[in-house]
Amino acid sequence: MDLSEHRFLVTTDWLMENLDANDLRIVDCTSLLPNYFEASAADGLTLASGRGLWSEGHIPGSTYADILEDLCQEPKGNFMYGMPSAEQFAATMSKLGIGSDSAVVLYDQGMNMWAARLWWMLRSFGFDNAAVLDGGWTKWMAEQRPVSTAAPNYPAAKFEVRARPELIADRDRVLAAIDDKGTCLINALDPDEFAGLPPQRYARPGRIPSSVSVPFLQTADADTQVFSDDAGLRATFEDVGAADSDAVICYCGGGIAACSTALALTRLGIDNVSVYDGSLTEWSSDPSLPMEVG
Repeated sequence: MDLSEHRFLVTTDWLMENLDANDLRIVDCTSLLPNYFEASAADGLTLASGRGLWSEGHIPGSTYADILEDLCQEPKGNFMYGMPSAEQFAATMSKLGIGSDSAVVLYDQGMNMWAARLWWMLRSFGFDNAAVLDGGWTKWMAEQRPVSTAAPNYPAAKFEVRARPELIADRDRVLAAIDDKGTCLINALDPDEFAGLPPQRYARPGRIPSSVSVPFLQTADADTQVFSDDAGLRATFEDVGAADSDAVICYCGGGIAACSTALALTRLGIDNVSVYDGSLTEWSSDPSLPMEVG
C-alpha cells in the first residue's frame, strides 16, 4: 500500500475503508503534558505516557507507540524528549510490526502533535510511507466511528534505518541560523510564549533571536484537529518568509509541536525543513545562548 498520493495526511473516511488492510499499521502515539496550561507548569512540566488512554479505547487495529518510554533518548539531559538512537528506534518499530513493506497511519488522542512527532521520527530514519490521520482521534470520535480495547496481533517486522541527520537540527545549527538571512527559524508555540509571558515553562522566557511566530494551532483547527487547507498554509508561511528560504528550522518547547509545523511545510513541497530537537528546553537552559522577549 503506497500512501504517497495522500501527501502525509489521510482522512477518517479513507482509514475506515482500509482498517483491515494487511500491510497497514495504525499507531496511537498519545503522550501527555497534563499541567502544561496550569500555573504549576512554572515549577516544571509533567510528562506522562498515554498508554492508559489507549488501553481504555482506540481505533480498531491500532497499536501503541510510547514516545516517552520507548522513543526518547535516555538520559534526557537538557532535552524534554530527544531523538532515540537508531538502534532503539528500529527495535521499537520492529516490535510494533513496522517494516519496509508497511504503510503506517499515525494519530493521537490530543492535538495530533504527537502523531506528527512520530511521523517526523520515521521520516528522519528514512521511512516515508507514513501519514497522519487528519483530525485524529477528535474527528474519529466526533463521527462516531468504531472504538476497540483489543490489542492488535501485528507480527514482528524488521525496520531498516536509512538515517537523514539533516532533518534534525542541533543547537549549533540554530545558533548559526540566527544571523543567516537564508534560514527561517519558526517558533511553533503560542504567541504568549513567543513573547515570553508567564507562566514560564522553561529555564528562561522568550524566543530564539530572529525567529518568527507560527503557532502550531495556526496550521490546524483547534476544535477539529483538521489541518488548514494548502492555500491557507502557504499564505501563512509566505507571510513569515519560510516559503522562499534556503532552509527552515522549526522549534518549540521540546521538539513536539514543531513537528506539526514541519509536517505542514513538507505537505506544501518545502523540503529544506528540519526540527530543532532540543528546542527551548535545551536552549533556555544554557545562559550563554541569546534569547529575546517582548
